[in-house]
Amino acid sequence: MNHLLLFGTLGATEIIIIALIVLLLFGGKKIPELMKGIGKGVKSFKDGVKGIEEDIKDNSEGKEEKK
Repeated sequence: MNHLLLFGTLGATEIIIIALIVLLLFGGKKIPELMKGIGKGVKSFKDGVKGIEEDIKDNSEGKEEKK
């Protein structure tokens, strides 16, 4: 049975072709802005996940203290 992976079968050639297509679509000046936006989004997502993990940890510690 074949296992489908998102980037499991991409080689160097395919990555270069994708990079060239992105360059053609967005242009050289837009790519840094695009990457900056993606970076901010990833950081915001990680901060949100960290906040949720801390809330879960605080709630589980609070329940243990009540017992």
